[in-house]
Amino acid sequence: MKNLICMMTIFSSLPPLLLFDFTKKSNIQDWRVVDDVVMGGISSGSFSLNPDGFAVFEGSISLENNGGFSSVRYRFPKVKTEAYSSIVLKIRADGKNYQFRIKANSADSHSFIAPFSTSGEWQEITIQLKDMYPAFRGRTLDQPNFSDSYFEEIAFLIGNKKNEKFKLIIDRIELR
Repeated sequence: MKNLICMMTIFSSLPPLLLFDFTKKSNIQDWRVVDDVVMGGISSGSFSLNPDGFAVFEGSISLENNGGFSSVRYRFPKVKTEAYSSIVLKIRADGKNYQFRIKANSADSHSFIAPFSTSGEWQEITIQLKDMYPAFRGRTLDQPNFSDSYFEEIAFLIGNKKNEKFKLIIDRIELR
């Protein structure tokens, strides 16, 4: 029991693990925009750094040709999650709903998803890893929520089933 308490103290005192901290000098070339054009749609998103050094994911969603989503994804070497319970996003957006997604293995067809709402102001959004549910192409899967000991892809997605312009500004993403 004493060892368990000691381990819990070590894990709870770990500093946050920074997954990405956007600055004016950030290399964002490995971030990839994936729009509904892969399925015949005509939505368009872009990903860039603004003059203040924040990432900007913006564009427009169109429902034409059965479209309706835009996403930006980032793959990296596996990050271990055993010592962490949540992901924290520091963002500012346009009052619309978005999804944050992770993949344990980048080759998986499904993602683990956490929807979140934005206020138009800077927000720190905390997502519990255990609450992220599996989905594929908009359908929730009959599988357990995220419980892997690592992941290797993160993504933001907008797909609110309406024609709309969007803008999500990202400062940082970290594990806590």
